[in-house]
Parts: sequence; structure tokens; C-alpha cells
Amino acid sequence: MTVPRLSNPIARRLFLDRHALAEPPAGPAKGQALADLINRLGFVQVDSVNTFARAHDLILWSRRASYRPASLRWLNDRARATFEHWTHDASIVPVAFFPHWRLRFARDRARLHHRWKDWHGGAFHGELDRVLAHVADHGPVCSADFSGERASKSTGWWDWHPSKTALEYLWRTGELSVTRRDGFRKQYDLTERVIPASVRDRRVTSAETVDWACSAALARLGFATRGELAAFWALVTPQEAGDWVAGALADGRIVEVDIEGADGRLRRSVMASDRLAGLGCVPEPPRRMRILSPFDPALRDRARAERLFGFRYRIEIFVPAAQRRYGYYVFPVLEGARMVGRIDMATQEARTRLAVRAFWPEAGVAMGKGRVARLQAEIARAARFAGCGDVTYAKDWVRPAAAKP
Repeated sequence: MTVPRLSNPIARRLFLDRHALAEPPAGPAKGQALADLINRLGFVQVDSVNTFARAHDLILWSRRASYRPASLRWLNDRARATFEHWTHDASIVPVAFFPHWRLRFARDRARLHHRWKDWHGGAFHGELDRVLAHVADHGPVCSADFSGERASKSTGWWDWHPSKTALEYLWRTGELSVTRRDGFRKQYDLTERVIPASVRDRRVTSAETVDWACSAALARLGFATRGELAAFWALVTPQEAGDWVAGALADGRIVEVDIEGADGRLRRSVMASDRLAGLGCVPEPPRRMRILSPFDPALRDRARAERLFGFRYRIEIFVPAAQRRYGYYVFPVLEGARMVGRIDMATQEARTRLAVRAFWPEAGVAMGKGRVARLQAEIARAARFAGCGDVTYAKDWVRPAAAKP
């Protein structure tokens, strides 16, 4: 039987639609509407870098222009509609998914127990008990509450003191949860005081979690390989994802498809059987420019972004300044269904001004007056979001595609 083929334009549109980027960034962005958006994405990565906006805030703002950071803090810290834990990295996750994280808790416990016990010696169990008892008796704590302690030897985890290691271990294994962040510092409390009982007490089997993780990942990606399904939540192994694909193909729940990349090459993937018939209705993304987070879920898999959009994107934080082609932390820019460039900008003067240092268009992207005007309109929106009253541009800020800063 002939395997269906998705052309690159259709594949891009479907992928962006699944990531809430094929529609105007309008509508409410607080309360249930914000919770629904996070559920649609699956998770929102948390990151500490704040040259313009933190990753989780920029991810949400790029999809809802009315979004403000206080809305996420309320949703997570007070309404408890989300919780913070690990996917491929620290992320904000819908709290309804918490029962499936028990598989991660169990696997992290087995993986980390021996490693951290070896680093910190036989007293590690006692340290876990001491920290857990301290939290139970005194309420939320952060690592700074134990700042007078230091690790006795280099551990490979930034020389964490034993109590910091215990906090992280207890969080990763589900006994503690992040109740809020003060600034960017995690505050830990007992999971029973953070996660609502309605989801905390629900139990699911490992098989149910594997089925949920793979089907939910596929729904949010539109199409995927086995490896991409496993990597989406980082909850299941590639072998488990492969077994799920084999079973779902046999059941007729999914079908194989060939996805055309930006270079014309085909990549065998799978998608839900009932999605093929609706490909003609996939919306065309609006032409407006969007500044995205470097950790946007649509771009998190750098290899996939390059295959699908022809966009080679790397953060050059660890590249020596003399060898950087771009600034060390630049923001991708999307126009319609095309990645058109990357921009280097940061807030200055106590966040009263947004300074635009450079924009590098992708090869073949002509920066005519109309496109520059659309980009400047998005920059002005970004400045308002960051609370900046002024925008400044470096001389010759629109660079040739191949030029170095």
C-alpha cells in the first residue's frame, strides 16, 4: 500500500497548528484560557535566562499577546492548575497529568539513588529524612535555607551541599513539589500540600502511562517518529515508544506517512489515522512576525526544526565570542510558516529600554520596507510586553544573511 506523503508546506502548517502558531496571537490569556493553552502545548519549559523575557513567559506571549507573567504565577501557585517538574528540562505541566509522572518518579528514584548515595556517602538516607522532616515541620524551603552547608567533595552537580542534593532528589522522586518560585528560586513543600488530592491520589499503571504519553505526544506534534514520541515528555523509553507504534499501527489507530523536509528529503513518521482526512483544512498561519523563545516547543528539537523549516538554530552561549556568528542568545523570528531570521535584543537601564542590536535574515529572505515594518511592529509589541517605554536600534541593525556581528 502506498504510504501517504505530506508536502513540506502542509507539514509545516500542520506542525505550527499543533503548536498554536497557525492562528493570530489573540484572545484571553488568564485563568481557564491560559490553562487550556498550556494543555494544548503539553508543557512550557522554564528557563532562568532573562535578557528580554523568561522562556515560559515568551512562549505563552507569542501565542497570546494579552498574556502577562502574573497570570501564570496565579495559575501555578494558587489555582494549582499546573505543577512544575521535569520533561526534557524543568517545565510547567498541567496538573491533570500528575498521575503519569509517577512513572518518572519511580525511574528517577532507581537511577538517582545509587548515584547520589555514592557521591554523598552512606549518610545520604539520613539527610533525606532530615530534610523531609524539616519541610514537614516548617513549611516551604529553598536551597538557600541550607546555604551554610557545603559539599565535602566535588560532586559534579555544582558542588551542591548535601541538603540541596536532598531537596532535588526528593523533588525528582515526587515526595516534594515546587510550591512556587521566588524570583527564580524554587520553594519546595510536601507534595500532599501542593498537588490537589483529586489527581495526587489517582493511580495509573505503567502501561497506561506509556499509552497516554505516546498518544498525547502525537496529538501535540501532528506527526512524529518513534524517537520523537519518546522525547516529547521524556517519560517513556525509545523501546516503549517503538512497541506502542507497532501496536497502534496494527490496531489502525495510526498510519505511516512520509514527511517532506525543507530540502525535499522524506522522513518516515506516523500520525493519527483520523487526521489524514483533515489536512486540507489546516489553517495558513498569519503573515505577521512573531518573536519566539529559544526554548519554544516548536523549536526545541533543533534537528527537526532544521529538517522541517531549513532553520539551523543553535544557542551560542558556550561558543567563544570571536567564533560566534550571531549573539550568544538570539531569538528566532517566525513569519507565516517560515522561519525568517533571528534577532539579538535585550532590555537595558532597569528594563526601561529595549535595545535591538541586530537582525540576521535567513538566506533568501529579502528585507524590504514592508517586512522591516512588520518586524518593527513586533519589536514594539515585545517592548510593551517587557515593560519598556523605549526601543533603540543599533546602526545597520538589519544585517546581511551571512554577515558576522
